[in-house]
Amino acid sequence: MAKTKRRRPMSEINVVPYIDVMLVLLVIFMVTAPMITQGVKVNLPNAQSASLDLNDDEQALVVSIKADGTYYMNVGKEAEPVALEKIAERTQQIIQANPKIKVLVEGDEAIQYKVVIQLMSILQAAGAQSVGLITEPPAV
Repeated sequence: MAKTKRRRPMSEINVVPYIDVMLVLLVIFMVTAPMITQGVKVNLPNAQSASLDLNDDEQALVVSIKADGTYYMNVGKEAEPVALEKIAERTQQIIQANPKIKVLVEGDEAIQYKVVIQLMSILQAAGAQSVGLITEPPAV
């Protein structure tokens, strides 16, 4: 009589397919991450200043002024052009929804100082407690 061998169940997990899937996802994220940029390209002035540390749960309202004088508002999503007359209204709505939001101004270095000050006064009149300025660190 021939002996029949009983197969014992294999209790190991084959992780090779999981590693393959992980590596594919890693490549996808590495390729797409540089494409996901937020905000408006602005040529910021250089100045020595302390960096603003935002927690993960904190948001910032960034109002940008490009060199051609167009205004953009950015709150966690892609920036959209906004007329100067609408900035106060939209800022008021955003501050009412989130009173602790930080308000920042990003102005191109070619913009006149009075344009930045005018925007800052509009933001403060809309309810912003304090308005910060975004700069680039000086080249070393």
